[in-house]
Amino acid sequence: MNAGLNPEIRLKKIIKPKKLKSFLQKALPLLPEGSVLCVYIDGNPIFCAEPVRHSFEETILSPVKNPAGDNLCLGAFIKHRNNLSEPELQHIKSVLEFTAFSIANYIESETARRLIGEETLSKYRELALLHRSIVELNNSLRLKDVITALTTECKTSALPAEMGAVFLPEEDGFTIFDSFGNFSVDESQKLVECSLFKDIISSLRGEIINDVSKDTRCHGKISANIRSMLIMPIPSPNVCEGVLVLTSCAPNAFHAAHLKHVATLSSVAGISISNAYNFESIRVLMDALLKALAEAIDARDPFTAGHSERVAHLAVSFARQISQDNAKFAHIHFSDEHLREIFYSGILHDIGKIGIKEEVLTKKTRLPKSMVDVIGMRLKLFGIHHMHEWEDDYKRIKQINQSLSPAQEDLDFVDSISTVKFKVNGSTIHMLQPDERKCLTVRRGNLTEEERMEIERHPAESKRILEHIPFQDDLSQLLTIIGQHHERLDGSGYPEGLFAEDILIQSRILAVVDIYDAVTQERHYKPATPKERALKILSLEAAEGKLDQNLVDLFITKISEIETGAESINLDRPVSTRFCKTPRNNMN
Repeated sequence: MNAGLNPEIRLKKIIKPKKLKSFLQKALPLLPEGSVLCVYIDGNPIFCAEPVRHSFEETILSPVKNPAGDNLCLGAFIKHRNNLSEPELQHIKSVLEFTAFSIANYIESETARRLIGEETLSKYRELALLHRSIVELNNSLRLKDVITALTTECKTSALPAEMGAVFLPEEDGFTIFDSFGNFSVDESQKLVECSLFKDIISSLRGEIINDVSKDTRCHGKISANIRSMLIMPIPSPNVCEGVLVLTSCAPNAFHAAHLKHVATLSSVAGISISNAYNFESIRVLMDALLKALAEAIDARDPFTAGHSERVAHLAVSFARQISQDNAKFAHIHFSDEHLREIFYSGILHDIGKIGIKEEVLTKKTRLPKSMVDVIGMRLKLFGIHHMHEWEDDYKRIKQINQSLSPAQEDLDFVDSISTVKFKVNGSTIHMLQPDERKCLTVRRGNLTEEERMEIERHPAESKRILEHIPFQDDLSQLLTIIGQHHERLDGSGYPEGLFAEDILIQSRILAVVDIYDAVTQERHYKPATPKERALKILSLEAAEGKLDQNLVDLFITKISEIETGAESINLDRPVSTRFCKTPRNNMN
């Protein structure tokens, strides 16, 4: 017991006055009339069963054993003790000894009960901490979230830490991943170099240093302001996932209960960090496979190489601008999970083109050169037999073949020569075959109706292909976004002809950036369109009700920021560069 406390308080700490009074009252009738029982500490009367109103000649004392080790005695004040016989005195001593023994037994049982209660409470607190930490630390599979939950728990709990940091092993050694307080980078690096840090990693056991200045393992490497430190490894089986360091400017700040508290946190954090690394490793593999798949599709056509990745980066950068806009998009906020989903929607939006015929996918002109050459030969043959100039007609056919939007008179010209037939050596030759006429008379672009329908299959085909991939829950809308990226608000899009209310905001974003990248990049059939012209095309599409007007307005206004932001998008990479855990024997 703390000798500095008031004796009455010291007595109350080991037995309640009410209970002590009960013992004394039961013993008093066994003593001579007029006797008074009192409890002493260090020879001073502290508690008496009855008020003391008279003087006493002598006191008979009997020690009371107690776990605190106090000089505790039970005393009987007896009037006229000299008049008592020896048997009477022996009887009084026996009563005192028995009462003292009873009090001692009660104190011992109460102490045991309190210890059990304290231990139970401690276990309850430990279980409560375990439950809370399991919920908090396992609430996410992202490494950043797990570490933040750990440092937040250390900062907001009853731990006397003014500063704290979590160190994780990277390829070049341990570095701070997250911290609170004024934990400087220089100090953290010096701490990593301490033999104390290495001892903790090697033993996988936490330690308290309550006077850092006297610990030779950190001599001269820790700031003089840090007086106490609790350092704890963050373990998973046979692996050190990291190290948690808590410090205080006060000496003797940490004790065993804090070490136990932090050990519980670290054990849960170790499993959570291990799970996060495993999840990241799987994600890295999935990311690499998906990017390789998208690059394989883009590689079929050198003119579209990189299109999917550019669309992904532009879409994420655009989505961030939308989240920051408090005027027309105050109700929209894209989380990191949403941004990642948008990113992979961009990466995979054209994956369905894997099923499109090569000659359709990479079609440069309305007819291939070989077929135009054959038409030229027919024109020449017709000219020779009918004394007709054919070179100008052939040049005009070649121009129409390369045109994206031929004039009506050109289309009429094609129709006119398609009716021409002539005979050579008895064989009838048609100047244009029906399929050739069909290709040359396409009003816009270079695809026939059947070829365009094949191209327009790719969003649905993308969904069909990707349905077989078990995406994580945070990519739950990926297939819908991809399937809708060619839908238009007025119902003129494909493959389902959806209207505005049925098209996701993510799909509308993808539609805008997909068009922008497509028109600003060189293709087989056209040169690259200047940025200003591309933005006018978007504006026209929005005015016609095809694209979201608010999105297009913001895209045009923020195009410089969006393109700059797209260059730094890194969502396809995990939070940490370390994917392989570091075994204990490699940490020594």
